[in-house]
Amino acid sequence: MSISIKSDADIEKLRIACRLASEVLDYITPYVKPGVTTEELDTLCHDYMVNVQGCIPAPLNYAPPGYTPYPKSICASVNHQICHGIPNVRPLKKGDIVNLDITTIKDGWHGDTSRTFIVGETSILAKRLVDVTYECMWLGIAQVKPGVRLGAVGAAIQKHAEKNGFSVVREFCGHGIGQVFHEEPQVLHYGKSSDGPMLQTGMTFTIEPMINAGRAAISELPDGWTIVTKDRSLSAQFEHTVRVTQTGVEVLTVSAGAPPCPPQVVLTP
Repeated sequence: MSISIKSDADIEKLRIACRLASEVLDYITPYVKPGVTTEELDTLCHDYMVNVQGCIPAPLNYAPPGYTPYPKSICASVNHQICHGIPNVRPLKKGDIVNLDITTIKDGWHGDTSRTFIVGETSILAKRLVDVTYECMWLGIAQVKPGVRLGAVGAAIQKHAEKNGFSVVREFCGHGIGQVFHEEPQVLHYGKSSDGPMLQTGMTFTIEPMINAGRAAISELPDGWTIVTKDRSLSAQFEHTVRVTQTGVEVLTVSAGAPPCPPQVVLTP
């Protein structure tokens, strides 16, 4: 399958969907605190997307081949859950980390982003894992420009994660995005900088590293969706949707409340 190249008009529509997705995370941030359930967070996000933004929550009833329809509007992955955690009635407690993954559909275009939140005070290990995962995402983004192999993204992420004593989940990756939720290319978060397709202006895809405090091995829960670390170690994730510009990269999933790029990471716009 070929990688689609988006026109300037396409990018403008995608930019709107992506900003709205980021604004959902801005909106929900004050509610992420001890005692709240991920089901309550899901309801708040759903109502905001549908009633305020006029968006469609892309995860709701999403059913790729071999999967039952996803039952909620967001993914909420707590502590050792890596991704695709289904919101439930378990209250968050002080010290938890939780990744909230938001995908909106606006006028047929998808915006996809996630952040890992720390619930109150947490351990030094959890804080460090979250910080390093955030840096990994941005170091991957910083590799994006025309003429570079896509593998450079994963190589930069893997190097930083492993240098800090963490591991990279292999089975799940970033993806092309646009009018289709998941399209080519697959964006690995590990590998060699010489691997993968050559990046071209107009490509759009997500970069969403999942970094584990322990080993990289994973398991799937009986719900058919939730992925956890096999050793039950903590896992963190951050995600942005980006486009390849004529000279570098534009991060599309930005909003007023989006955390900034770390100062040590330099982007080419």
